[in-house]
Amino acid sequence: MSGADPSRRSLIGGMLAAGALVPFSARAADTSSPRLIGCSAGLFSGRAYADGVLSYRGIRYGRAERFCAPVAFSYGGELHRAESFGPVCPQSGDRYGPQSEDCLYLNIWTRAPERAGKRPVMLYIHGGAYSGGSVTDPLNDGHVLAARGDVVVVTVNHRLNAFGYLYLARLDPRFADSGNAGQLDLILALKWVRDNIAAFGGDPARVMVFGQSGGGAKIATMMGMPAAKGLFHRAATMSGQQVTASGPMNATARTRAYLAKLGISDKDLSPLLTMPIEKLVAALDATDPILGGGVYFGPVLDMKWLVRHPFWPDANPQGLAIPMILGNMHDETRAFISPDSDKVKGLSWDNLADRMAPELRIDVLPDWVVGEYRKQFPTWSPTDVFYAATTAGRSWRGQVIEAEARAKAGAPAWVYQVDFTSRTDPRRGAFHTMDIPLVFGTIGAPGSQTGTGIDAQASSKAMQDSFVAFAATGNPNDAGLAAWPRYDLARRATMIFDVASRVENDPRRWQRELFARIPYIQPGT
Repeated sequence: MSGADPSRRSLIGGMLAAGALVPFSARAADTSSPRLIGCSAGLFSGRAYADGVLSYRGIRYGRAERFCAPVAFSYGGELHRAESFGPVCPQSGDRYGPQSEDCLYLNIWTRAPERAGKRPVMLYIHGGAYSGGSVTDPLNDGHVLAARGDVVVVTVNHRLNAFGYLYLARLDPRFADSGNAGQLDLILALKWVRDNIAAFGGDPARVMVFGQSGGGAKIATMMGMPAAKGLFHRAATMSGQQVTASGPMNATARTRAYLAKLGISDKDLSPLLTMPIEKLVAALDATDPILGGGVYFGPVLDMKWLVRHPFWPDANPQGLAIPMILGNMHDETRAFISPDSDKVKGLSWDNLADRMAPELRIDVLPDWVVGEYRKQFPTWSPTDVFYAATTAGRSWRGQVIEAEARAKAGAPAWVYQVDFTSRTDPRRGAFHTMDIPLVFGTIGAPGSQTGTGIDAQASSKAMQDSFVAFAATGNPNDAGLAAWPRYDLARRATMIFDVASRVENDPRRWQRELFARIPYIQPGT
């Protein structure tokens, strides 16, 4: 941490004196003692860790026939050994496994499983857009967060890609729920939490949902789904927004493209019901007829489960009473577009506009964008402009729109920006997904790029303290941090999470105003 100023050294020293975060690897020692918990969903045997945390993994919360809404599941009087993760939804690649479309499982970490505990519940929804990902990733492990003793942590897997969002309703009335099946899985998991979490020490009246990337987008969508009303009481989106859902006509066009890749007629969908999952996954690379690239899947404005867009033309009134945190990373697109990619290697002022244009995801003259950035930031390199402009134009806009919509409605919202940068590859800066290990405290887990030094511990503690306070009270302010005002259009107060976290008013104002003049279209819609 060379070059740290005295105030930062003092802050970190004080934080460590108060009790340093223990790295992920140091908390992972498992004891051999099973612990039993009984609730209406069944009798569960979990594992007890040396630090007092109990984990219950792989609890089935539902079953579902292919392309249909899920139904609740109960183990009845059967003892279930909840000691290992359940399977994950089939998806491209083998990063997560085992894979099965029978994937409706949740996991729980708790320190005090007594009904009298009534601890706030933090339910996490993973990223990976709507097509991939899993909460079995070590970065999403709830052990460290629950070890604080303040919360009960729940993580949820659900159906993704074609299994969760293939919109078949206009082609076959048997599949009226298909376009939002993945969302219905999450709603069913929240109902399970409402009915059973008290046995694990959780308070069903204080359920906070938080999710990164696609997980945040799923939350933004659920905030306006009538079926989800009353099931959660705070929401935090981490680099994940959903201003508009997929329109039913575009969703149908995508379905036809996917069916064509499978060799299935849209007049007879029966082969879909028996086709091996491997073939369904292989066809996910069908060309998207709207966007190009791989076919997009996501929530659909089906007028049954989703009857209006989440944040268009304004913030959905259903969600206005739910306190909300909205956050983004300073350098989002440094995760999507590698510094070693052909898109970035050899960048110059001569080729910057052409290379940047498709990555902006909005219809704007790229040469003009480059010129404006060069006037405003004359010392920046082409690479600096490339990442800043693509982040501001592509990945940050949705968050700004949602925060503004909440502010206009007078709804409680707090906004953050993470400036803490990668310690293992500094070229990536504060890239998309960096906030996951900071919030979970999994800074030493495989895949984390935060490092485990006192600087990472300070940033992680600040984010954890804020999220836990928010789960408990609906307000992220914590005594250990600077006062974090609600977001309004006059100040645009933003918490900057870094080694020394602080509040700034309207950070990156110039970039925000530059892109505000260009219409925003949610990718996939």
